Amino acid sequence: MELWFSEMHTPNVKLSVKVEKQLCCVQSKYQRIEIFESPEFGRFLTLDGFMMLTEKDEFIYHEMITHVPMATHPNAENILVVGAGDGGVMRELGKYPQIKNIDVAEIDSEVVRLCKEFLPKTAIGFADPRVNIFYEDGLKFVRSREDEYDIIIVDSTDPFGPGEGLFSKEFYGNCFKALKADGILINQHESPFYEKDAQIVKRAHKRIVESFEMSRVYQAHIPTYPSGHWLFGFASKGIHPSKDLDDNRWNALQIPTRYYNTNLHQGAFYLPCYVEELLSDVED
Repeated sequence: MELWFSEMHTPNVKLSVKVEKQLCCVQSKYQRIEIFESPEFGRFLTLDGFMMLTEKDEFIYHEMITHVPMATHPNAENILVVGAGDGGVMRELGKYPQIKNIDVAEIDSEVVRLCKEFLPKTAIGFADPRVNIFYEDGLKFVRSREDEYDIIIVDSTDPFGPGEGLFSKEFYGNCFKALKADGILINQHESPFYEKDAQIVKRAHKRIVESFEMSRVYQAHIPTYPSGHWLFGFASKGIHPSKDLDDNRWNALQIPTRYYNTNLHQGAFYLPCYVEELLSDVED
């Protein structure tokens, strides 16, 4: 008998992946955590039935959420990562020798434990001695921080359940306060393609625009995410994601990547007309 994992992207569309076996199923205090083995995508993680990452395409998400701000900020040394229980963001940050400290606010310790056991390719990021894990709600964690971080990366789940507060105006306002004068905020911005998801994009973008003077959106293609068209938010107190990109400085670091490069960095901020229209509705 064949086994398949299916995720509904809309009431009329679903993604199905053939599964060889289920490696674990744990109900934590916050969510149901499952990890599967598949012939096409390798191992993949789901939370409450929603796919979070696969071994085959996770590099796209983790590189784009990490290297875009790192290539733009002139000297990022102190980083806060909110969420990221799989460790992939820390793996990418670990490639930068100038970083001195990486704080991680992850609400669910079970996600970290299971990823360390079953997803070592991403969870290797936790082995970096510069990483400090705080098992706390990211919304509460950032409230007590002020003028502390060069970059905040919000690698959150979708805006419901444990991740809901990370899409609120209060959270973005507290991130503004926690960032230094040249600080950058990066968040996963959902997909603009399906109508329900597009409304989430508009709501999140509106709240960020209200908190930050510089707010831009960039994109990547991630095959296993709804529609494959995924957005990220770039917000700052003045740094521009394209004009302040130092191509030569970043390329001189010779950081190994499979998706990100500085040409792609520039191009990722050129958005399709339908996305520009979607965002302009709230920017006005």
